Amino acid sequence: MFEDKERLKEVQRICLLAGHLMIEGGSEMSRVEDTMLRIARNAGVTDPQVFATPTGVFLTLDSGQLSQIEQVRERNINLELVDRVNNLSRQFANKEIDLQELDEKLHDVATNTAAFPLWLQLIGAASLSSTLMILFFDSYDWLDFPAAAIVGCLGFLVYYFIQKYTRIRFLSELIAAMFMALLTYLIRLLVPECSIDKILVGALMTLVPGLALTNALRDLFAGDLMSGIGRFVEAVMTALALGGGVGIIMRFLGA
Repeated sequence: MFEDKERLKEVQRICLLAGHLMIEGGSEMSRVEDTMLRIARNAGVTDPQVFATPTGVFLTLDSGQLSQIEQVRERNINLELVDRVNNLSRQFANKEIDLQELDEKLHDVATNTAAFPLWLQLIGAASLSSTLMILFFDSYDWLDFPAAAIVGCLGFLVYYFIQKYTRIRFLSELIAAMFMALLTYLIRLLVPECSIDKILVGALMTLVPGLALTNALRDLFAGDLMSGIGRFVEAVMTALALGGGVGIIMRFLGA
């Protein structure tokens, strides 16, 4: 009985670690729950109960005798992290690795899953800003195109460092949007032929919470109402912070 209890605790810890990593990487809740249940059942647990939310995951084993909560304080968009954890759970289900190897590999994923370097993220932000500007307005301008790339790149840089050194939600989006609006206004003063609307729409696309909104809808369609509504509200608040930042600057400058 003691050995069974210790094994159940080990399975519980590994399942919670997997769920924590997936939520941290931005996974939808149905995938988090499916991954945790797959690990628990293939470890020999017959009655696992899982409940996942964007801020924490709950797991109960042994008919409710063994329950634990894992709080998730930080959430980012890192699909590589989600993919690696999901693949490990499938390898465990296919008997390619045992429980101890799964534990070791999950800890390796937690510490060694690198994000894209900042310089590559900035290149992506510049490319996204300029190309989406063309997509939305169906027009190409030799002045607006590089301007949108510059504003999007520098605005993302501001967002990156504010988010890195502060823990106040939505502050980074608000200040980055204000910076983008101010920079766009200054570019317009230097080059009157530039369009403020086109540049700002393209640049702001780097911060629009598209994946968060998509996951919110997926959670709602899957029946995870608490998670879906919470993520939807979070996405709306981010959009309001972006719009508010632009509105404050434009109102102040009278643009």
